[in-house]
Amino acid sequence: MGGVRLRIIGGPTAAGKSGIALELAARCGAAIISADSRQIFKGFDIGTAKPSARERATAPHYGIDVVEPEVRYSAAAWATDASSWIADAMSQRLVPVVVGGTGLYIKALIEPLFRAPELDPARRSALAENLATRSFADLRRWCEHLDPARAHLGRTQILRAIETALLSGQRISDLHAAQWHDAGSDASRYTASYLIVDPGAALGERIATRVDEMLERGWREEAASLANTVPGDAPAWKASGYRVIRSLAEGKLSLSTARERVIIETRQYAKRQRTWFRHQLPTAAVTHVNPDDPAVREVVREWWERAE
Repeated sequence: MGGVRLRIIGGPTAAGKSGIALELAARCGAAIISADSRQIFKGFDIGTAKPSARERATAPHYGIDVVEPEVRYSAAAWATDASSWIADAMSQRLVPVVVGGTGLYIKALIEPLFRAPELDPARRSALAENLATRSFADLRRWCEHLDPARAHLGRTQILRAIETALLSGQRISDLHAAQWHDAGSDASRYTASYLIVDPGAALGERIATRVDEMLERGWREEAASLANTVPGDAPAWKASGYRVIRSLAEGKLSLSTARERVIIETRQYAKRQRTWFRHQLPTAAVTHVNPDDPAVREVVREWWERAE
């Protein structure tokens, strides 16, 4: 599969990625490969904003309803499956377009997954106890000295970079680079062109509107039905908002409280997604678009044509 050029539409939840993808699919003969870690679970439909039956009828969709709610499904598994979906779409002379906000899925598809070095558990625990007392500013300064290429990341990634450097004597950034090189031709099986969809300040209101629409469509009833058959510790319940809505269905929360909690939770999730897309993609391969911009169709068209 070397040299396949992939179009990838990413961005935070509720940004408008699916609308753009569906329009492209209808106009350009594309198949949609969902890169959404929530939509892979069967039965969890409303709260994950799965495309409707009518929308799925406009273009082939892959990566939706892949596994049962109890199954733990990894980024590596998704990348393996996505490669077969891409090949299937191309065999039908369709253009595969990866669409979603799960950055780790996208990264696993484009880059070889990082194999971390083994760290001594006792030394790691002692170091973690020490680092827990440090401010984020202190940790960033440590990381700037130990592994500067990772110092712009979040607290969790910075902690991992520090402990790897101190306990293994190796930088994560160097290990990433070495593994990329060792991957050889596999690493270049895809070349990605990214369209990052983000409405800016309007995203907060978009999220609130979508939560209201989901509740009106029967999200509470869906959660109540799922609770009858899906264990409470199933991975699918981790999808944004579902545990809150399950509590609503069980009578543990009022509608107004549940609504507010889901909106806050979803906005926090969107913030993490924005951070990922801002820091993890090669700038030269990224086109940004605001779905509310009057010129959105022109921007999307130019991006599509450049990826030929």
